Amino acid sequence: MDFAVGGQRGFAGTGGRPFDNNRPTVVLLHGAGMNHTVWALQARALAHHGRNVLAIDFPGHGDSAGPALTTIEALADWLLRALRALDVGRFRLAGHSMGSLVALEAASRAGAACEALALLGFVPEMRVHPDLLAAARSGAHLASEMMVAWSFKTLTGGNPAPGVFLPDAALRLIEQTPAASLAADLAACDHYAGATAAAGAVRCPVLLLSGAQDRMTPAAKADSFAGNFAQGRSVVLRGCGHMLMVEQPVLVLDSLYTIL
Repeated sequence: MDFAVGGQRGFAGTGGRPFDNNRPTVVLLHGAGMNHTVWALQARALAHHGRNVLAIDFPGHGDSAGPALTTIEALADWLLRALRALDVGRFRLAGHSMGSLVALEAASRAGAACEALALLGFVPEMRVHPDLLAAARSGAHLASEMMVAWSFKTLTGGNPAPGVFLPDAALRLIEQTPAASLAADLAACDHYAGATAAAGAVRCPVLLLSGAQDRMTPAAKADSFAGNFAQGRSVVLRGCGHMLMVEQPVLVLDSLYTIL
């Protein structure tokens, strides 16, 4: 569905169900270089089990107009403006990777309006390797290749469905994102330093969901950070790396049902 923020077009997937403000609203936020489609299975399942789903495309990604925003704080502000434009007064947030930082920052500003928070592939300091930053800033295809190489448990596929090669699908997805948007995303992650302060302002239940083989955002860092929340708990899923929503979609969905 389309919406407008500051006169610019935004887009959100609704999981195949019409937007309905009478149901609890779950907002799903994608990571760097991605778009709303990374949440395809979870969005559809949640939408068909009593939730109102908004899988958001950030500015400069998917079907939302650019340019991309350059800080986590600016993305959080944009998100809250988008929810106001959609007349969503109370909501539950789930974010992956960069989206987890945006979800945390938005939750810290939203107060009681945020009823629950799920942070997937999260670490409080999401530093980006200098080689990846340099490749992204130059627009080199190497940036996409590096992200995919570090995002999955293995590069041999990892999907039980015959013919589905997840790393190649992820590469095609990142290739659709403008190079400037990917560079802005990675710089925003690298510069964000507000996680501890934001966590102290969050009062709703919080789930930190990590992949046991995640090399980009190691599970141990999320696990140790859970105590910064008033109601935080950490869950580590076996058999997946950073792209846990597609590597272990059912386990992720089961975990999300417990909080969203």
